[in-house]
Amino acid sequence: MPVKIVIPTPMQRYTMNKEELEVGGATVDHALAHVAENYPDIKKHLFNDNGTVRSFVNVYVNDEDSRYLQGGQTAIKDGDTLTIVPSIAGGLDAVGMGGAPSFHLAQDPDQEQLSNDEVLRYSRHLIMPEVTMEGQKRLKAAKVLCVGTGGLGAPLTMYLAAAGVGTIGLVDFDTVDVTNLQRQIVHRESSIGKPKIDSAEQTLKEINPYVNIVKHEVMLTSDNALDILKDYDIIADGTDNFQTRYLVNDACVLLGKPNVYGSIFRFEGQATVFFAQDGPCYRCLYPEPPPPGMVPSCAEGGVLGVLPGIIGVIQAIETVKLILGEGQPLIGRLMLFNALKMSFRELKLRKNPECPICSAHPTLTHLIDYDEFCGIGRGDDAPVSLSDDEEITATQMKAKQDGGDKFTLLDVREPYEYAIGHIPGSKLMPLGTVKARLHELDTAQDIVVHCKSGKRSAEALGILQSAGFKKVKNLTGGILAWSDDVDPTVPKY
Repeated sequence: MPVKIVIPTPMQRYTMNKEELEVGGATVDHALAHVAENYPDIKKHLFNDNGTVRSFVNVYVNDEDSRYLQGGQTAIKDGDTLTIVPSIAGGLDAVGMGGAPSFHLAQDPDQEQLSNDEVLRYSRHLIMPEVTMEGQKRLKAAKVLCVGTGGLGAPLTMYLAAAGVGTIGLVDFDTVDVTNLQRQIVHRESSIGKPKIDSAEQTLKEINPYVNIVKHEVMLTSDNALDILKDYDIIADGTDNFQTRYLVNDACVLLGKPNVYGSIFRFEGQATVFFAQDGPCYRCLYPEPPPPGMVPSCAEGGVLGVLPGIIGVIQAIETVKLILGEGQPLIGRLMLFNALKMSFRELKLRKNPECPICSAHPTLTHLIDYDEFCGIGRGDDAPVSLSDDEEITATQMKAKQDGGDKFTLLDVREPYEYAIGHIPGSKLMPLGTVKARLHELDTAQDIVVHCKSGKRSAEALGILQSAGFKKVKNLTGGILAWSDDVDPTVPKY
């Protein structure tokens, strides 16, 4: 029986949408080499130019991180399962399995009092031996900062408010958009156009008027993160970009605060608790971020609307457990959830003794420029920059059509996106298939490439140019610009 390799959702487009593969091989490296041989497009996502596995890709043999076994030379046998765990963004044994961590609230719970109304409100808590009046006072004394009030932050903050967490801080500088309402349940139709933290505050106060809401309507940066985070007991990470994830992690380590982590993509989610005093941090799991654009965001790849509810509620549960000092928190354990299979898996996390920020001898002792660290706007990893000769606007393309110009309009989105809406006369050729279908195109004919917003089509343009196509242009702004500037009957998504 061969080895099974579980392919994460962001990489399945390079394996013909296959979630699991069966390959042979005596070691982890051999098995991954077989995958790359059978599916060449996945190779650059697994291996760097030196042929070693990329630092933001972790490979687990059953439930053990291969980095703390024999790395790529770890022996595997028939029936083993290899799980590839990329960023969504000698070691110690996994911790967090022996009870509550060494966590203490800054404010003395004994100084808190519950009114008769609060006693009635929290009565289902108070009769639980794991909570009682003492635990409810701990909840009231606790201060939790939620970074982001979007998909994860919505259910997280709502349940923290309902549980009676005394102070909930909100960090967000965005406004409510209609596309948020599919999953961000803390916001309402009437909130469209309003700042998210104002919308969230209104909902949370309706859930529990006894909760103190502190609003930070700013972008979290290296300049303000320590000042904002220092006043809170626990930080809950509900962000959607790698720069902020590393910033939150580093600030939590420097301040000695637990980081309740969650991430989501399509039908899959992850959750854990990073607490450097008792276990690993985010950098132990992912020492370096992936290059920009390699891992799609929810805006690019989508997310099932109810999935943030599951992961966000798990974050809320872990936060409450930390406050109460009860149970076994997810410190040293990474929980993976697959909604399509309705399955949970647990992988062991280990503290990296060479971690630059949480090891015994850290080399990173202050916050850094996280845009630069994540390669935003720098070098080959920066977004593709096209010349004026390589781009065409929606109105210019419409003029070409009306003038009778002959050209091929190439749509490099996925079939399910094409079904939402498309430009009449376009030829569907998903980005992942372009190299294999070059023979379907005429090098002598003008070609205009488009996607949703222009990012994927710019990549396709590069593929075509490398193959010798000279008369190629990218539709600036993609089909979204076409809908805005030419044909509003084409739906936006």
